[in-house]
Amino acid sequence: MSDKIFDVIVIGGGPGGYVAAIRAAQLGMKTAVVEANHLGGICLNWGCIPTKALLRSAEVFHLMNHADAFGLSCEKPSFDLKKIVERSRGVSKQLSGGIGHLLKKNKVTVFDAYGRLKGKGQVEIEMTKDKAKDVLTGKHIIVATGARARVLPGLEPDGKLVWTYREAMVPDMMPKSLLVVGSGAIGIEFASFYRTLGAEVTVVELMDRIMPVEDEEISGLARKSFEKQGMKIMTGAKVTKLEKGKENVVCHVDVGGKVEKITVDRVISAVGIVANIEDIGLDKTKVKTDRGHIVTGPYSETDESGVYAIGDVAGAPWLAHKASHEGIICIEKIAGLKDVHPLKKNEIPGCTYAHPQVASIGLTEAKAKEAGHDVKVGRFPFVGNGKAIALGEPEGLVKTIFDAKTGALLGAHMIGAEVTEMIQGFAIGMTLETTEAELMHTVFPHPTLSEMMHESVLSAYGKAVHF
Repeated sequence: MSDKIFDVIVIGGGPGGYVAAIRAAQLGMKTAVVEANHLGGICLNWGCIPTKALLRSAEVFHLMNHADAFGLSCEKPSFDLKKIVERSRGVSKQLSGGIGHLLKKNKVTVFDAYGRLKGKGQVEIEMTKDKAKDVLTGKHIIVATGARARVLPGLEPDGKLVWTYREAMVPDMMPKSLLVVGSGAIGIEFASFYRTLGAEVTVVELMDRIMPVEDEEISGLARKSFEKQGMKIMTGAKVTKLEKGKENVVCHVDVGGKVEKITVDRVISAVGIVANIEDIGLDKTKVKTDRGHIVTGPYSETDESGVYAIGDVAGAPWLAHKASHEGIICIEKIAGLKDVHPLKKNEIPGCTYAHPQVASIGLTEAKAKEAGHDVKVGRFPFVGNGKAIALGEPEGLVKTIFDAKTGALLGAHMIGAEVTEMIQGFAIGMTLETTEAELMHTVFPHPTLSEMMHESVLSAYGKAVHF
């Protein structure tokens, strides 16, 4: 029976679950992971990682088409969609295998099974291969079941003409035209990928601007850039009906009460996600849910003693790095470690890997003002940076927002080349509770894109040098 009794049982092996399991094992706890599909979860297998591989291929193709600007020649660039997809899947396979190795190295027991809560301190598992059932016992149970694509009535995916992110990631053909419903990170990344490879792309967004969670100024710059690339963007719009033909779809789009019909080869539905809370035994517990996700406390605890929830199933922001960090905090609190701090959700960076990239952290300018802050705002454009010009990437902006009274960094918002790598500098700054003084006194290397971060801070206080 000892092989069925654990200190910690994690239901779900995604970026929250497997990280929590490894940390638990490092702290001497006997740990199990119950995963029905694939280690690494949606992020590694059908989300963050494979999409970045696809977008890298698109980026290289874009550069090939602009080789002349760099003094190079590349006649009639072309691509092999099958090979692009194969590379993407290969990257995911390599990393998924790596997670399996890490779990084994840390002596975490992995059950290839579906898990459900079953009474106090128990998890019923149903093996994936033979459907055999068994029961595991654990002092602490962490629910990390993730989420799935949201489906809207009338926009149900069929796997052929109407895609979710899964079909969009492994296309069997290159659509000449497509319509993307939703302009969040997922929708915009796929719109960027397919547009770069030559498809005619239309993006439909219900809100009055694309990427609505981003700072309004950054959102506006993103729209201009995407439209310059040839994307058609419709905001304040709603897809009301899909008429499926044999090889195309007629999309009825309502804009201000006027319906426009757009015919495309494929439709990508990217209207958000829904937490996986069904059929996991929550009805047998005191665990509370709210608007489709599990309600948790500051250390991921639920209302059921000994049961915790992390990652997408526990609500926004729906980000892999948020899930991983929640897992670490949860486990370290369980282990009784000192100096364990709750996660500050407003200090979690968000990234969109389109072309151009978008990255942000903290409050937008509007939210900072709504919160009652008297703000100082700094801006520095890519066109004023030597490295950006040398890279052939002169379009973009770094924007910083400070509290005018205290100098506290309230938010940072960027659009342009490699900003998804740069945002971490501001993330560290916010964790250290930095003010404008520390950032101004920091020496940034030259020539780098990161110099724009420094100049943006200087700009907020009227001290910018290079613009």
